[in-house]
Amino acid sequence: MGADMRMQEPVSLKAEMTGAELLIEALKKENVEVLFGYPGGAVLPLYDKLYDSGLFHVLAKHEQGGIHAAEGYARVSGKPGVVIATSGPGATNIVTGLADAMIDSLPLVVFTGQVASTVIGSDAFQEADVLGITMPITKYSYQVRDPKDFPRIVKEAFHIATTGRPGPVLIDIPKDMNTAIAQMEEDEPLNLPGYQPTYEPNAFQVRKLLDAIESAKKPVILAGAGVLHARANQELLEFAEKYELPVIHTLLGLGGFPFDHKLSLGWAGMHGNYTANMAIYESDLLISIGARFDDRVTGNLNHFAPNATVAHIDIDPAEIGKNVPTKIPIVGDAKAVLQELLAQQGKKGDYTEWFACLRERQIENPLWYEESKDDLKPQKVIEMVHEITNGDAIVTTDVGQHQMWAAQFYPFKKPNRLVTSGGLGTMGFGLPAAIGAQLAEKDTTVVAFLGDGGFQMTLQELGVIRELNLPVKVIILNNKSLGMVRQWQEIFYEERYSHSLIPNQPNIVKLAEAYDIKGYEASTEEEAAKVLQEAFSHDEPAVLNIHIAPGENVYPMVAPGKGLHEMVGVKP
Repeated sequence: MGADMRMQEPVSLKAEMTGAELLIEALKKENVEVLFGYPGGAVLPLYDKLYDSGLFHVLAKHEQGGIHAAEGYARVSGKPGVVIATSGPGATNIVTGLADAMIDSLPLVVFTGQVASTVIGSDAFQEADVLGITMPITKYSYQVRDPKDFPRIVKEAFHIATTGRPGPVLIDIPKDMNTAIAQMEEDEPLNLPGYQPTYEPNAFQVRKLLDAIESAKKPVILAGAGVLHARANQELLEFAEKYELPVIHTLLGLGGFPFDHKLSLGWAGMHGNYTANMAIYESDLLISIGARFDDRVTGNLNHFAPNATVAHIDIDPAEIGKNVPTKIPIVGDAKAVLQELLAQQGKKGDYTEWFACLRERQIENPLWYEESKDDLKPQKVIEMVHEITNGDAIVTTDVGQHQMWAAQFYPFKKPNRLVTSGGLGTMGFGLPAAIGAQLAEKDTTVVAFLGDGGFQMTLQELGVIRELNLPVKVIILNNKSLGMVRQWQEIFYEERYSHSLIPNQPNIVKLAEAYDIKGYEASTEEEAAKVLQEAFSHDEPAVLNIHIAPGENVYPMVAPGKGLHEMVGVKP
């Protein structure tokens, strides 16, 4: 993949090294597999040492692309994504990715260049107060002031990023810290007395939950991304089967429970399915595991699970009770909590009537779309991709209508197969995230579903896909508009399409070919079937511009201010 893999000889303790060399040795100790970055003046001393370090570096085409690629890598691999950006504009270009990773709990370790420590605060060339800018959107941040601190800081940063609730950690490096000399010292044990995440749950609270399960008549589990971060999907399956509890997902939790299991009800929220939303609304026991009750899941909080005893399991105590009153709070790692729930003996309740109601709703109110002879429906395209890939692909998305259709019509059998921007809703995320996802799992098919709007925000990362020869399949569901914006303008703004339509577009096939990537075009079902079969028949990257019905909307839908029980578009 274009990396210079010459390895240095092991470095002896007490050897004098530059800060950059100490940083590289620290990265090697963390078993870093890939770096995503973009060089510039403030980080040139570091890049000079990277030249023959043996570390694999991916040169993004834009810093935002680099950090989104790192997010994709982190989501799929579970390992921290590592990013390097230079000072000033390089650092500010990654702000969106930091905010995205923070709200979606993705582990990143981000190194930003900074002007020399002697001129910080003087408005030097390409100076920016990176710590001040990013403090609200990072889990923790450092600025290196002594080169001997590199090993300790890097070790702490990786620990903080990957433990507790995962998140991004930023290390700001003044340029002179890279060139200053310090001694390689022995590893010191981690000492972070102020940072001690709670992993093991309170046994008494676990007992309370088991008692609530026994007495419940309408229980449901709401499984979020915390299940995936904890690698607890097997424990969730065993727990749900042991107590016969129906399982509902958040968008970011999809894949944590097999979609085709008899206990699976799909996913809830603004564009979730009717059965899942009504199950939450009517439940008398709601067991949330690793979900933070954001507004797109809850709808109007006054109508959210109004009759339910809420049990909230989360490793982040700040999330418990933040949005939804919680009667049974359990702080702990999702895997550890589920293991304790399985270890303690409990009894299941009688849910016969509840399951009969849920099954009837699943039959009567499935997800739907209307076939058309004149227009190609996006849902059909996604179903075709699901069939071609046997549902085993890693799917990355941008944000908007195509994101919701992918979640609805590409059901997931395995964890960490959906890579999407949830909390921040970042357009431009899907294409670079596919790069990181493919590097995390080189032998797995990666499909990037994009809209024509988001694609044009980070399309330059096609160059990385070509350079690394990554077999990513980029599928643009093109409705010549900012689809979700257009849908809202249609429904809530009297069809006043203010700057949401994009009739003038580049020739995407030629654009792909300019990057030496095969491009395809389709506007009918027959054409789509043909180009999809061809694109997936080889191990080369491909860009498919699929023209879909321009007026198609995402349904069902919970309108802003409405409760989950007030969905529209449940039936054709």
